[in-house]
Amino acid sequence: MKNQDRRSPAPSGLLAILLAQAIAGCSVGPNYQRPAAVPVTAAYKSATPAEAAEPHLGTDWWTAFQDPELNTLETEAIAANQNIQAALASVDQARAAAKGVKSAFYPSVSFAPSVIRSRTSATGSVSSVSSSSPGGLGGVTYTNYQLPFDLTYEVDIWGQVRRSLEAANAQVQFSMDEQEVVLQTVEADLAEDYFNLRSFDSQYQTIETSVETYRKQVELTQTEYRAGLDSEADVASAQALLDSTLTQQVETYRQRQEEEYAIAILINQPPANFSLPVNPLDLNPPSIPAGLPSDLLGRRPDVAAAEQNLASASAEIGVAISQYYPQLTLTGVAGFESVKSSDLLDWESRIWSLGPSINFPLFTGGRLEANVEQQRALYRQYLAQYFSQILSAYQDVENSLTDLHTRADEAQSQASAVDASQNYLRLTLIEYQQGLVDYFQVIDADRTLLSNQLSAEQILNERLVSTVLLIKALGGGWQGPAPIAQNHPPPPATAAKAPAKSS
Repeated sequence: MKNQDRRSPAPSGLLAILLAQAIAGCSVGPNYQRPAAVPVTAAYKSATPAEAAEPHLGTDWWTAFQDPELNTLETEAIAANQNIQAALASVDQARAAAKGVKSAFYPSVSFAPSVIRSRTSATGSVSSVSSSSPGGLGGVTYTNYQLPFDLTYEVDIWGQVRRSLEAANAQVQFSMDEQEVVLQTVEADLAEDYFNLRSFDSQYQTIETSVETYRKQVELTQTEYRAGLDSEADVASAQALLDSTLTQQVETYRQRQEEEYAIAILINQPPANFSLPVNPLDLNPPSIPAGLPSDLLGRRPDVAAAEQNLASASAEIGVAISQYYPQLTLTGVAGFESVKSSDLLDWESRIWSLGPSINFPLFTGGRLEANVEQQRALYRQYLAQYFSQILSAYQDVENSLTDLHTRADEAQSQASAVDASQNYLRLTLIEYQQGLVDYFQVIDADRTLLSNQLSAEQILNERLVSTVLLIKALGGGWQGPAPIAQNHPPPPATAAKAPAKSS
């Protein structure tokens, strides 16, 4: 009898395992493939032949602007920005979830030792006494010691676990793509805020120069009014121009402060502890070739994330379909049991059981069909969102290219307008001194020059921001040399001291 007990305990269970392994290569549901109907065009409508060249842009794309302060800020933002840190944590969550799904490939083994002190009833029925007490007698108090190892393993016959892991891995990649989206958004927002701030420094500088000129004009008109050479209306006009320009100066400073606060948050600094020195904008926008639309699908992280959602939904269809088929589970227990602690580890105290169980879904009231239908509908939803994301990516590039082209033309026209305004003011002052025109003509010439100078500075900022948005629309940077800045001078602006920065 002992020899028989020492033989393999469950040949039928081992046979079930071998049978399961023989058919475990089956995975129901569709295998994901990139949709064949992805919308792709041969070239960008707004791109010139030169812009169709392959772009070479490093991941540190902001260095193309050749601004050391911007380089420092970008490095700080990447290391400290809280949105980036949150996105990295989401990646870790997705990876941990995938590990949890992968654990289903292995059996679950647990160890649950127990010591139970029991007493059977002396007045119970014979059947209860014989079944509940070790010796078949009533009124017995005893201790039961157990050292069991429990095993549970669900055999992945139809690929439910494999499809679940496929979906989980797609979600890991999705979270990584989303983290890249957050990273690129922070990088682009920081560059945009930085250029806005420096543009406000330029505008403040121009306004401050005009304020100094207008103060002198007010003093001059007051002197000439007292001498009877100017009217009271001339004095009032000069004072009104000065006051309105002072208001514009204060508003420009306010906007500059808000940009500085925004930059502080992006680099994870309290606004009160952060300040940037005044530095009027004098950068040249670099030239960024857009390449071909077909290259965009592999560079835009938001497009890649949309495709990973699609791949995950495809795998979930297989998970839902696998519920139609029987589930094979192997369960087993092995260990020792005894009413005496001294005999607990004896070979005769061993216990075991092993056997498969199969669950056949005979009737579920339409639940399984509904699950499959839901997953197929989710796949169609993500497919539509994927195509929409691709089209949005194309639109972003086209918009940025159009903005760059039109604003380059605007910059040239505006530079001519500034030159003409300066000449207009010069001639008007000569005619005023000769008594050929009244002072209102001088006021108009002053306003025209200031307006055109500020417009020129705003257009330069818009060109820089449009370049940043083009880089973002192309998917950020990748390995390769940075582009060379265009050898075009910035629009003219009057040089003067900018406002002192408060800490």
